[in-house]
Amino acid sequence: MKLEGDVAVARRVVTVTGGATRARSVLNGLQALGDAAKGDWILVHDAARPCLSRKEIDALVAACRRDPVGGLLAIPISDTVKQADEAGRSSGTLPRERLWRAQTPQMFRHGQLVQALTRALEAGIEATDEAAAIEGLGLKPRLIEGSPLNIKVTVPADLMLAQAAMRARRTRK
Repeated sequence: MKLEGDVAVARRVVTVTGGATRARSVLNGLQALGDAAKGDWILVHDAARPCLSRKEIDALVAACRRDPVGGLLAIPISDTVKQADEAGRSSGTLPRERLWRAQTPQMFRHGQLVQALTRALEAGIEATDEAAAIEGLGLKPRLIEGSPLNIKVTVPADLMLAQAAMRARRTRK
């Protein structure tokens, strides 16, 4: 156990078999933390985001550690966002002033996150992130502005962007 600030950090690795979806994988991981108290903070990070910086983690923890709900890194949308109809045609433009792109990590209390994911899955809802499951409890996670360099690698072209983001992070130091 190491003390960082006023937070005790346990250094251990637990291997858990993932599930068919993100929500099921996260729930498997949470259930494997047998000694976690319901009030313990949990940070869930998507391995598809390899460019996360310590600065972003610190900002998330600082913003959420005393928050009653928790929160997530996110980026305000700057693009114009279109809504498509069934035929793949633009049927409307969404106001971007209150739209954000979710990132990870996301930070919530262990017990509340287990409850949120379990309830969503039992209702047949596959939450695409932890914040969506928490919202399903009627709660409002806090949005903490992340970095555009914390990109998600989903398609092969994203690998080039990730390499550029990692180079940019090294240059900034």
